[in-house]
This record gives sequence, C-alpha cells and structure tokens, in this order.
Amino acid sequence: MNKTITISIDVMGGDNGVDVILAGAALALKRMPHTKFLLFGKQELIEPVLATHTALADVSEVVHCDIAVAMDAKPSMALRQGRYKSSMWRAIEAVKDGRAGVCVSAGNTGALMAMSRFCLRSMPGVERPAIAAIWPTMRGDSIVLDMGATIGADAKQLVSFSMMGGAMARALFSIKRPTVGLLNVGVEEIKGVEYVREAGRILKEADFPFCKYIGFVEGDDIGKGTADVVVTEGFSGNIALKTAEGTARQIAIYLRESISRSLMARIGYVFARGAFNRLKDKMDPSKSNGGVFLGLNGLVIKSHGSADPEGFASAIGLGEAMTRNGLLQKLSDDMTQFQAMLSSEQESKE
Repeated sequence: MNKTITISIDVMGGDNGVDVILAGAALALKRMPHTKFLLFGKQELIEPVLATHTALADVSEVVHCDIAVAMDAKPSMALRQGRYKSSMWRAIEAVKDGRAGVCVSAGNTGALMAMSRFCLRSMPGVERPAIAAIWPTMRGDSIVLDMGATIGADAKQLVSFSMMGGAMARALFSIKRPTVGLLNVGVEEIKGVEYVREAGRILKEADFPFCKYIGFVEGDDIGKGTADVVVTEGFSGNIALKTAEGTARQIAIYLRESISRSLMARIGYVFARGAFNRLKDKMDPSKSNGGVFLGLNGLVIKSHGSADPEGFASAIGLGEAMTRNGLLQKLSDDMTQFQAMLSSEQESKE
C-alpha cells in the first residue's frame, strides 16, 4: 500500500497567481493520488479557486498567511519581514515540523534559499547547500549542481556536492552507483583551477561505493549525458543553465521562422508535425521544472516563477518522488561516510 505524502505549497509564490498554482496542484493530484496538501497563503484568494478543484479541496488544508514575499524582494528584507509569518516561511516550517514531507514554491529564489537555510539548517558535514536541476540529455536525464546557490566553492564543497548529487540520482533514477563528473575547461587532469583539480583528486582516491567518479567533463558533455551527475560551483552552473534555456528558445524561434517562410515549408510541417511536437516536448523546460535545495534538513523544491500548471505539477512530482524514495536518508548516509573519510585522511596526515 502506498504511503500518503503531504506536500506544503507556498500558494502566493510565482508570477502567474493562485489560479496556476492550484491548477498545477490539481494536475499533480491526478497523477499522484496518494498525496495531501497544505496550502499556505491568503485565504480569501485561495478558497474561491480551490472550490473549482473539488478533488484537490478534499485532500487540502488551507493555512491563512497575511504576508506574501514579493518576487523582487531582497533575501535579507524578505527574511526580516516574512520570517515566521509569510506563506513562504510557513510552508518551509511545515517540513521542519514534520507536517509535510516537502515544500514547493515558485517564489523568489533568493528569499526561498535564505528562509530554507535559516529554518531548516544545513545537514552535518554540509557547509553550503546547492541547487540541483534535472537536465535532459541525449541518453536520458542527468543531474547538474550547483545552479546558483553557492557562488564560488572550494574542493571540499565540490566533493560534498558530488555526494548530494549522487544521492539524488540514486533516489530518482534508481542507479546503484551513479557516475559523477566535475565540470572543467578540459578533461586532462592538469587543466582547470586548483580547487577543481583538488576535488578531482579527492574523488578519485576516495573511490566511494555510492558514486563513481569518471573525471573532468566539458560543457558539451552535459547535453551528451556523459555523467549521471555533473558538479560545478554556482556561478558557472547558473550560466550553463541560462545558456541552455536561451539556446532552446533560440532554436524554437528559428524553427517557427523557417516553417512560416514558404507554402512548401508549411505543407512540410503538416507531415512532420509529430516529429516537431516530440522535439518541443523534449526541449520544454516544464518537463523537468524544479530545482532542488540539497544539503538541508528537509526538502524544498523551487519551481520556475513563470511555470504554467503543467510545469508546477512537474515540480510537485519531483518533490513527491524524492520524498517517497527517501532522498534525505540517502543524503545523510553519504555525508556520514564522507565525513568519516575526511577524518581518516586528516589522521593519516598527522
């Protein structure tokens, strides 16, 4: 019998309003009937929309919150004004208190990270959390982190990210020993900055049983799916993500322009419509919507602020899958082994 998973939602987060958030939750419920929802936000805005989604209303509890974090609010200001009382904070707090297995928000990324770190705290052995994303590749899906939570990193943090990404791959992809690659400017061991080379040395020598280090990977290896997990620090990771999203939009525009240029092109599109639709689905960011905050004592999913109902449902589905597959326990086990390895290495040096 499937265990019921409770999901807390910051209904006030995002660019598109309560209607889209609740429509996404209703869609997620159809796909995952063994779920319940805690809906945090302004009751007067939530309840009229919720009444149009009767199945969702039957498994939801609305928690009124007067304060909503603005999408353009600075993290420090959002934390001062919204701590303990905003819809975002209280949705995260539900995870801390054990009332929900995961929190999902389409709100302000910086504010969500700040509140999550303050409320949930980092796991033992994790200096800084990371944002991990599922990346569509030519051989399936890979996990890439960090997508912007930590700007700059040292070798130990990159190894920590490798542990967290590996645990996520095991939880979501059912891979016993996922492959891990460090993003670099070349695959040769002499290339790259010192902290990347040092992280590579640690991973190679440790030879962890729960992930397999395959060395350095380059930018084009991400799309190839060379590794199950690609690790980098947040500055380059965020640039890689935004570049990929921009390239996908650029290709879509080129295709539309090419199709509309002539009658023959439009006729050809009619016959190739199925192939174009499959391409659109593959490149659609909503299919893998949702960044995961890894390294905290609780699960938080950041959905794109502009997500449509399909996209928000995808983010909820990601959170539900990670909760059901015990990601937090896998993370805890891996970080314990990592800390033991570091302690042993330090003792041998002394």
